[in-house]
Amino acid sequence: MAGKQHTYRVTVTWTGNTGAGTAGYRAYSRDHEIAAVGKPVIPGSSDPAFLGAATRYNPEEMLVASLSACHKLWYLHLAAEAGLVVTAYRDAAEGTMAETGDGNGHFTRVLLRPHVSLSAAGTAGADVALAQALHEKAHHFCFIANSVNFPVETEGTVTVD
Repeated sequence: MAGKQHTYRVTVTWTGNTGAGTAGYRAYSRDHEIAAVGKPVIPGSSDPAFLGAATRYNPEEMLVASLSACHKLWYLHLAAEAGLVVTAYRDAAEGTMAETGDGNGHFTRVLLRPHVSLSAAGTAGADVALAQALHEKAHHFCFIANSVNFPVETEGTVTVD
């Protein structure tokens, strides 16, 4: 049986022409805007190591954030199904990228570090073991993690309110 297909559309507009276009490598800003219909614009740039603006999100941060958000969304869904009441969720995610000698690069790993707070109010109570186990299940279902060619690891912690 074929699954559903979903399409996502965004517009990325370069806003970094400082007057000379790309006349030289340092002649232009890497700034851009990421937009989707009906949503706030996200200010983007490149990593400051590649002459980007430190005050704007870079594609590498957005990739790490996408993996973290996908995991969180699946985790909360699975927790609700399992009768766990999650009262807080915070992930200090970190991605590592290796740059090669010719300027090429690739991610070698993303580490998710979600901290989950549970209430004993759910039908499953404050089952810390179940809450920990749901990270593996969330990873299995995360669309973004299933789409990358590098390891996405999870080191979750759980506390009870």
